[in-house]
Amino acid sequence: MLVDADYVGFSVDTHPYSLIMISLLLSAFMGDTSSPSTKGGSAGYGRSEEQVERGRNGLGTVRIENAGGVRTITLARVEKRNALDGGMLEGLTAAFRQTPPEEERVTVIRAEGSVFCSGLDLRVRDAGTLGAVSIETMLHAIETYPLPVVAVVQGDAIAGGNELALHCDFVIASTDARFGMSLAKIGLAPTWFLAKKILEVAGPVGAREMLLLGDLLTSRRMHELGLIARIAPAAGLEEEASKIVSRLAANAPLSLRAMKAVLVRAMTFRDGVPHDDIDRLVRAAGDSADAREGIAALLERRTAVFKGQ
Repeated sequence: MLVDADYVGFSVDTHPYSLIMISLLLSAFMGDTSSPSTKGGSAGYGRSEEQVERGRNGLGTVRIENAGGVRTITLARVEKRNALDGGMLEGLTAAFRQTPPEEERVTVIRAEGSVFCSGLDLRVRDAGTLGAVSIETMLHAIETYPLPVVAVVQGDAIAGGNELALHCDFVIASTDARFGMSLAKIGLAPTWFLAKKILEVAGPVGAREMLLLGDLLTSRRMHELGLIARIAPAAGLEEEASKIVSRLAANAPLSLRAMKAVLVRAMTFRDGVPHDDIDRLVRAAGDSADAREGIAALLERRTAVFKGQ
């Protein structure tokens, strides 16, 4: 079997093959769900009804709650396994481009349902709103947000969902969760920006395992590789997340801002590395016959036959 049967690939009839790599980060389509679950719903962290402010983007798929110093952003597109559409990208980008209010200490990203995020939903691409530029803009906003960002990952985080989690400062994951970038199995390659984050977080050994093998990695394996901060059984995930969030919220805010700025600035040394030649290789992979074969094989649930063309 090419990949896990739950992740059956792209809807290739909605966009040309030559644009797939521009969109990147496959929407790991796992089928619609008929009854939304609240398994990954927001944790309380001591909120009262009066303390909660709710905000939604235009499509109602990004929910924002504020409780004292903790801001919680919840992906709420359960019927599509929280695949990121244009509205969600805009909502998340806007949420992390704003200046944090004085009382904020930490932001938590979580998701409703049994899946954290299955990547970009390429089936709803419209007028180029779902592309590598859009998701990179959103991820950069999360990465450079002035205060700590914690991802609470209750289920699978695939492709764009994997990158979303790894661009946060802390990842606390259920032992049920899996992570992955299976692009090599379908003839595609990540952009410089996306691969750079995996290398930064995982180091050369972990990055090679995730990218070159393309297998889904369990949260236990991710923790062994040092990619995520904490793991916990599903029943104990909220308790573990609450420990980290509460500790961050109790720390000195000026210290948090200063240290986050140091960490972000310290990693910018790679930004000046020329990569035009790499970009050409990535585009060539996306436009190749191998990419067409890989995606077709994924949809047909068979093993791809790659010819290096």
